[in-house]
Amino acid sequence: MNLPKLNRLLRRIPLHLVVLALTLIWIIPTIGLLVTSFRPVEDINTSGWWTVFSRETKTSTAYDQWCSSCHGEGQDVAGVDLSDPAVVSELNSALRLLAFMRRGYPDISQNGQMPTSQEAADIAATLQGLTGEEESARFTLDNYIDALVGYRGLQTYTSDCADGTPPSGFTCNFLRDLGNRRGMGRAFVNSLLVTIPATILPILFAGFAAYAFAWMDFRGRQVMFAILVALQVVPLQMTLVPIFRIYSQLGLNGTFLGVWLFHTGFGMPYAIYLMRNFLGGLPRDLFESAYLDGASHWTAFVRLAMPLAMPAIASLAIFQFLWVWNDLLVALVFLGSSNPVVTYQISNMVTSLGAGWQLQTAAAFISMILPLIVFFAFQRYFVRGMLAGAVKG
Repeated sequence: MNLPKLNRLLRRIPLHLVVLALTLIWIIPTIGLLVTSFRPVEDINTSGWWTVFSRETKTSTAYDQWCSSCHGEGQDVAGVDLSDPAVVSELNSALRLLAFMRRGYPDISQNGQMPTSQEAADIAATLQGLTGEEESARFTLDNYIDALVGYRGLQTYTSDCADGTPPSGFTCNFLRDLGNRRGMGRAFVNSLLVTIPATILPILFAGFAAYAFAWMDFRGRQVMFAILVALQVVPLQMTLVPIFRIYSQLGLNGTFLGVWLFHTGFGMPYAIYLMRNFLGGLPRDLFESAYLDGASHWTAFVRLAMPLAMPAIASLAIFQFLWVWNDLLVALVFLGSSNPVVTYQISNMVTSLGAGWQLQTAAAFISMILPLIVFFAFQRYFVRGMLAGAVKG
């Protein structure tokens, strides 16, 4: 390796290290959420996600410290003196833990009874999980199933349906329960109904406006384009209340049409700016030749401008789709619970006390599926669209 090439390589090392660090900062939490989404709620509450990569177990001493009289492997607890406060306190800790996990067993100090063999076995299994006595990590799809149907029972949708005790509003028919108003199925459809038109409309209107700014000569063109560029800095939040009042008078609150119009209005300034720069960078000779051959502006727009602008259109489609799909504020204000979207459902999966956050981990990855498909489908156009109008020639 010659010296100049080695020097170039050494100069790039800091850049590579920074990129690697940023990548790890982004990827590690994502991996943690992904692993957590497949873990049972009992394991999530008792150990970190990184413990699934290690099978190292703790000694039984730690387990004995929790409840020395409860590790009977299904046998009745024998020889326990209930008059000993230390023993009662030890059993109470185990039973309260089990009551929290299973919501069923009473406090021993209230009735003076020893746990049954099944209760002792359940306590042993729970405490073994807390102290690392399990031989391997456990994974489950229960979080994904509960998130899809919007289930918030004491246990899981699968286990409660297996016991024949589903709460009201659930039939234990998975396909039918997907349409539950608290589930992801109905919200997924609503998000599609919002996102697809709210992506197509601004790009369609922006195409006409961008062509006019790039290839049509009319009075005030530069001033109007400057105003259009300035509109990109208007905060969306400051317009919510005025538009909400207008929508109330027009009867558009709670309708998909109102959300389509809002996203179209706020998506058009950037869309027109990007497409105008792209169309303005196309060879002028190409359009002048078309005009000399008798082509109208409509023909030039349809036959020349739009096919050549596909990179910019694909880039805009990715940005607009991701913005609308991941939007919560606009959907919350103008749709609310009447037509809940995916982001609205995800935000409501956690209770005011913080319970149910394991469902959010699963729901987040469910909501990522479609945006990832859209991104990779148009990825080859993405960079070309982002550089639209940056280079003339």
